[in-house]
Amino acid sequence: MPPSPWHILGCGAMGRLYAAQLSRAGIHVVLLPRQAPTAKLLDIEITGLSHSRHTLPWEPPGATGPIHQLLVFTKAYDVAPALAGIGHRLGANSRVILMANGMGYAQQLHPRLPTLRPAFGTSTQGAHRGSGAQVQHAGHGATRLGMPGVPKAPDWFAPLEQALPDCRWESDINSALWRKLAINCAINPLTALHHCLNGELAARPALAQQVRALCAEISTVGAAAGQQAALAGLQEQVFAVIHATAGNRSSMLQDLSSGRRTEVSYINGFLVQQARQHGIAAPLNQALLQAITAKEAAIT
Repeated sequence: MPPSPWHILGCGAMGRLYAAQLSRAGIHVVLLPRQAPTAKLLDIEITGLSHSRHTLPWEPPGATGPIHQLLVFTKAYDVAPALAGIGHRLGANSRVILMANGMGYAQQLHPRLPTLRPAFGTSTQGAHRGSGAQVQHAGHGATRLGMPGVPKAPDWFAPLEQALPDCRWESDINSALWRKLAINCAINPLTALHHCLNGELAARPALAQQVRALCAEISTVGAAAGQQAALAGLQEQVFAVIHATAGNRSSMLQDLSSGRRTEVSYINGFLVQQARQHGIAAPLNQALLQAITAKEAAIT
């Protein structure tokens, strides 16, 4: 019996990039686009740092039949409603990996899908949509997957580890999620507000100073939340990411530029919630949350 396909929910740039990488490795991929395409198959053309073309099957939102393996690349605010929409296709043994930015969205899942026990992932790969079927592969990076309470990689992880570049199992996925959250808190909103590439946060002294101040505040909140070890050396990590992705446009900048809602509520907003929970002030993150929210209100 052939292995079950990996379904991909969320067919934006990152979902399509991962679909192409899995397909290139010989893994059967089925896309779950929000709106049904006009063609029977969906074309993907990867350009930029890697090049490949793929023609992949897709299923409409109302399709039936079980989904055994699922990667979710929706925006954080769409995770719960999108999964609820296909909840009839998910069983107790379905493998679901949530790859959204930020934190806090998993708690919104439980009332809708109380038996779901998802895995979580982070990615430092970069991609953005081009014209037509094109996806620009804009940044090499790592993929880290894991499940709370599962320190060793399960058998189903092996094909993903072989297919995806620099893909590893995280024994403590919560720490990895916190590290990614902290880096996003320090980079994404500043690039969105100043409409600049990541590299400008280091090249412009005033912005670099804001990054350093943000890192200090984020580290304080993280320590109160029990994540001091996860955020050790945060400032160095943040500037390393800024230099490594100097030519990239953050997802938050891309969203604002395209008139879309951002994930700031699940990034800086989550950090502000954690600060309040532990009785700590986080004025810098609060100010960024308010500024991005105001920009969203003006364009949406």
